[in-house]
Amino acid sequence: MNKRKKTVLGISLIILTLIIVFSSPFQQFASIPGEIRVFEDQWESFDFSRPVIGSYLTSNPNVLKAESVNGKGNLHANTPVQLKKKAGEAKLQLRWGNIPLKSVKVSVLPKLELFPGGESLGVKLKTAGVMVVGHHLVETKGEKISPAEKAGIKVGDLIIKINGIYIHDMKDVSQIVHEEGKKGKDVEIVIMRGDEKKHVSITPAFDAKDEKYRLGVYIRDESAGIGTLTFYEPKTKIFGALGHVISDVDTGKPIVVGDGYIVQADVSSIEKGVNGSPGEKLASFRKEKLGEITGNTSFGIFGKMKKTPDLRQKKLMPVALSEQVKEGPAKILTVLDGQKIESFNIEIVNVIQQRYPATKGMVIKVTDPRLLEKTGGIVQGMSGSPIIQDGKIVGAVTHVFVNDPTSGYGAFIEWMLKDAGIDIEKQTDQTIQTRLKAG
Repeated sequence: MNKRKKTVLGISLIILTLIIVFSSPFQQFASIPGEIRVFEDQWESFDFSRPVIGSYLTSNPNVLKAESVNGKGNLHANTPVQLKKKAGEAKLQLRWGNIPLKSVKVSVLPKLELFPGGESLGVKLKTAGVMVVGHHLVETKGEKISPAEKAGIKVGDLIIKINGIYIHDMKDVSQIVHEEGKKGKDVEIVIMRGDEKKHVSITPAFDAKDEKYRLGVYIRDESAGIGTLTFYEPKTKIFGALGHVISDVDTGKPIVVGDGYIVQADVSSIEKGVNGSPGEKLASFRKEKLGEITGNTSFGIFGKMKKTPDLRQKKLMPVALSEQVKEGPAKILTVLDGQKIESFNIEIVNVIQQRYPATKGMVIKVTDPRLLEKTGGIVQGMSGSPIIQDGKIVGAVTHVFVNDPTSGYGAFIEWMLKDAGIDIEKQTDQTIQTRLKAG
């Protein structure tokens, strides 16, 4: 073969390769993920373009069953792949005759349903210790000093022990410091700075004006606010709310939960949000405790219900995996008056694909005219309002855009469940093992 013919053949092969690579069937094959997750009783569709026809081969027919439109085991365009009602894993191998084209790992997850929330909640948190929120100068007879600042205590530090005694509230601090100061002794303080534990020795200063020994710090031992319940799991009585962490108002540091609870909150009025100034729900707290808070994370507050919520007007809903959420219409459940939960239209305008837990998974926009008229969009106290799409709980409202109160962020329900102790992947492993033991 002469040089000219080789060149022509080479160019022809390149052109043919480019045609194949950029063809619709090839692009659709390439777009099929290497791994998919679905819940029991759900369908997943592979979108093939005619005239491409593939056969399938599944490694575990007890878990995965592929049904084609022609009933002969061939996958045509928009062919659904049905999953049997048993959790587990299987590989679906797509073939063209005997030629393997694509291998897809399919994880079938146990069915999971929750009661959606929407209720307005009063949230009260006590810190695990007391948080340093500022320094102040103690007026002694000779000078003005802050012994704590001088010893290296920083804003945001959490005082958990003084002289070996666990600290539960602010009164404990002032009492111990004054008594030790009268004895002329230093106080040995244990603080938490993030995940790091530190030991600090401080000499209390005598406040000549108040005649008390002090450390020269401002401290806080509790926080309160309004939020919205996202979900309730009836078997474990686990609840999740807010969709974002509760931080100290002065330091911005996440509050480490020592004790906390939720109560019902009756919404009395709404301060409408405008550009540059987010609105808020105004509500009164009821006295009866609904549940205890055990966790405060980037994805909200979590705990166990002591009193079962009113479920008469509710139905269990399946949840959506993060990759199942799509751009388009959705709804949120929230309260605008009293304790009446209502549904309002929104649009999920952007979905950020996340393989690992991260906040801000969705950008949402309020489209409901009545909600816009009443609130201006998303307001403080609406955080945690469940987002519903195609009959599934997909996430929760978390933040509002300050310069556009009609829009904000949402977090995926999958990550909230994980922080609540309901890990979908681990639940799969546990379910499989339980079923294997049961025979």
